[in-house]
Amino acid sequence: MTSQPATETLKKNLMTQGVKYALSGYVDIHGIIKGKFVPLAHLDRMMEGSELFTGAALDGVPQDISDNEVAAMPDPATMTVCPWNRQLAWFASDLYLDGAPFEACSRNILKRQTAAAAAMGFTFNLGIETEFFLFRDTPDGGFEPVSSRDTLAKPCYDPRTMMDNLEIVDELVNAMNDSGWDVYSFDHEDANGQFETDFTYTDALGMADRLCFFRLMANEIARKHGAFASFMPKPTSTRTGSGAHYNMSLADRESGRNLFDVINGKDPHACGVTELAYQFIAGVMKHAGAISAVIAPTVNSYKRLVRKGSMSGSTWAPVFVCYGNNNRTNMLRIPSQGGRVECRAADIACNPYLGSAMILAAGLEGIRDKLDPGQPHRENMYNYSDKQVAEMGIEMLPQTLGEAVDAFEADPLSRQVFGDAMFESFVAFKREEWTSYHNHVSEWEVARYLKFF
Repeated sequence: MTSQPATETLKKNLMTQGVKYALSGYVDIHGIIKGKFVPLAHLDRMMEGSELFTGAALDGVPQDISDNEVAAMPDPATMTVCPWNRQLAWFASDLYLDGAPFEACSRNILKRQTAAAAAMGFTFNLGIETEFFLFRDTPDGGFEPVSSRDTLAKPCYDPRTMMDNLEIVDELVNAMNDSGWDVYSFDHEDANGQFETDFTYTDALGMADRLCFFRLMANEIARKHGAFASFMPKPTSTRTGSGAHYNMSLADRESGRNLFDVINGKDPHACGVTELAYQFIAGVMKHAGAISAVIAPTVNSYKRLVRKGSMSGSTWAPVFVCYGNNNRTNMLRIPSQGGRVECRAADIACNPYLGSAMILAAGLEGIRDKLDPGQPHRENMYNYSDKQVAEMGIEMLPQTLGEAVDAFEADPLSRQVFGDAMFESFVAFKREEWTSYHNHVSEWEVARYLKFF
C-alpha cells in the first residue's frame, strides 16, 4: 500500500500532466488487462485497494459467484500515462482477497517465483521481442495489410512497406519511448503486415507488465489510424507467425552482474554462456511440454510451431526440445552476443506473467539440481526426420494444444507454480478451448468432404 503523503504527491503530479482518470489494471488468464477507471479525486482510495471485482465474471480468475470480491492493489512504481489518451493513467495491479495476495493472480504467481530466485541470490532479467500484425478490415468481412503493396513473397526487413506503415509504428515507438522503454530497433517482419519492436530488457515482472500494456497500447494507437493490431500467433497458413521470444538471464542480486555472461564463469559447451546458464537451460528442457501450454497457449499457437507453413521457406519456429548457439531452429537459442538464452517457442498471445513464472521455476530447478542439457545443436534441425530426431533422443515440442495441456497437467511443476486454484482453472479452460475447436466444422472440412464421397 502507498503512504498518504506519497499518494498526494502522485496525485499532484498526475494533475499537472492533465490526467483525469486512473486505471487499476490487472490481467485475466490471457494476460488481457482488466480494471476500473477511477476519477483522480479518489486516487487515494484506489491505491488502498478500493476497487473490487467479481472473479467469476472473468476468464481464469477462479472464483465462485458467492465468493468475496478480489481487490486490485496498484503498484505505484508502474504508473504510466497512456500515450494515446493522456487523460488516463494505468497502474499494473496485484489482486488481493480478504486482505492478502490472491494466490491465483497472474502477477502474484510470477512474484512468487521471482522471490524464489531472490532467495537463491538471483534477479531474473527478461527481454521480450514483440511481433504483431497491423491489419485493416475489408468490406467483405475479411482483413488485409494496411499497405496495398505489402504483397512481397519475402517482405522481411523491407523498408518500403515499413514506410507505408510508419505513421502507426512511429506513434507506437514514440509512445514506448515516452514510457521509458528505450526502443533500439523495429522492422517489417517475415509475413505481410507483420512487424517487430525491440526494446531494452528489465526485470521479469516489469517486462511482463510492459508486454500486457503494449498489446493494449498498440491496438488503441492502430485504431486511431483505421487499423487494428493482431496478436494472433498465426493469422494465415502460408506465412510465418508472431513469436514473443523470451531473452533471459540471471543477475547477481547484490552486484547486478550478469551470471550468464562468460566473463563471470566457465563455458563448458562453447556457446557463449556460463555453466549456470546451461543448468537453467536443462531445467527448461526438462519441463518443456508443460511450459509450452503456457507460452503457446492457444489452438492457433501450434500452427506456428511447425517446420513448414510459410512461403518464405521457413517458419523460423522451433519444433524440438533442444538448444544450441545462434541457431534459430532450436527451442532455446544462445545468440551470438552471448550472455543470455532465448526461448523461441513463446508466442505473442501468451500471458507473460504465467509464461515467465513457469520458465523461471524450471530454470531454478535446473540450477538447484545441477542438470546438464547435453550437447548443443548447431545444425539446421529442420533437416532431420522425426525418426532421426527420436534416435538422437530429442523430444518434440507438443504438436497441439491438447498435447500441451496433457503435459502441463501431468507435470508436478505446473501445480507448484500456479497453485491449486489457477492450475485447475487453467487446465479446465484450455481443455474446453480444445474441445470447442474440435467440435467446430471448418471451411476446410466443408470444401474437402461435402461432395467428396
